[in-house]
Amino acid sequence: MRKLYFLVPGTDKSFFCGGLFAELKILNLAKEICHSELVTYRQREIGNLFLDDILKQDVKNIIFIISWGFDIPNLIKKLKGCNVVYHAHSSGYRFNIPSYIPIITVSRNTMGYWGQKAPHSPIYYLPNQISDEFRNLNLTRDIDVLVQKRKSSRYLLEQLVPQLQSKCRVVLISTFVEDITKLFNHSKVYLYDSAEYWAQHRVSEGFGLQPMEAIACGCQIFSSLNGGLSDYLDPEFNCQKIAIYSTGYDIQRILKTINSPTPNIINDSSQLLINYRGKKIIERLEVILNEINLFFDYKPHFPSDIKILSKEIWIEALTKKIWNKLRFYKRFKFFHPFIILPCISKLIPFSS
Repeated sequence: MRKLYFLVPGTDKSFFCGGLFAELKILNLAKEICHSELVTYRQREIGNLFLDDILKQDVKNIIFIISWGFDIPNLIKKLKGCNVVYHAHSSGYRFNIPSYIPIITVSRNTMGYWGQKAPHSPIYYLPNQISDEFRNLNLTRDIDVLVQKRKSSRYLLEQLVPQLQSKCRVVLISTFVEDITKLFNHSKVYLYDSAEYWAQHRVSEGFGLQPMEAIACGCQIFSSLNGGLSDYLDPEFNCQKIAIYSTGYDIQRILKTINSPTPNIINDSSQLLINYRGKKIIERLEVILNEINLFFDYKPHFPSDIKILSKEIWIEALTKKIWNKLRFYKRFKFFHPFIILPCISKLIPFSS
């Protein structure tokens, strides 16, 4: 099996985010299967390999795992001729992935996106890991409502939280927390509303680690259902949806959950989490890596012969539609240019 080099721009605090931590977890799991190392490419770091140095060597027996959304197009160019795998977290970055690059997606939502956008690429599903540290420690839950400021909607921060603060104990986190496990274990309810944040950035919620981590710690969840969150959140069975209809309705449901000794939401997370723990992910990853290695064995000796989806295919379909409309109206000896204008207008985006 080829070596795996996981590429990240850097690992210091300026790069801290869910995507980086998820990538580091997968790297550690991959080490149990084959030789795997971390590689930085924007900055040199003590103890880590640097991409420019590696590219001066023979890279035939290396697979480069790329994942940092905004850097993907440049990395694909830089790694031309190498064995490359795209580890897709979020979707919607508006770049294409050629069919010779396998795609590993962290959610079924992202898998569906790339299944449509890259139908001829090898595509696999490998969820992010929820590490064993995220578990119910049975601590006193002295925080009624926990909210992280980052990625939260204006509605959450400007309408809902201020009203909740007068009715219960709310803790608002505005800085990075090293050990959020304890906070989740001290909290009754965790609020998460990222739909607005991702809409503003025009990309999707790739997985949504925090709600699942909170569930693992025994928290009740009120969350949006956008992107990868829809993979595992199930309103009225393991969560409740936030931002329904009015602030008052949200407050009513949140206070009921805080005060209820036996919440109507199923709180046993063991069945939900089983496929996101390290053991199951290692099992899936090993199968995926074996297939990817076979693909890279095959690719150098055989060219691709599947016609890719292109603008020409869509234009051909629209032309056929226009022609059929003309034939229909010709039968009744009636024709007016406004009949086909709606069809022609659909071609305008392709002319730019």
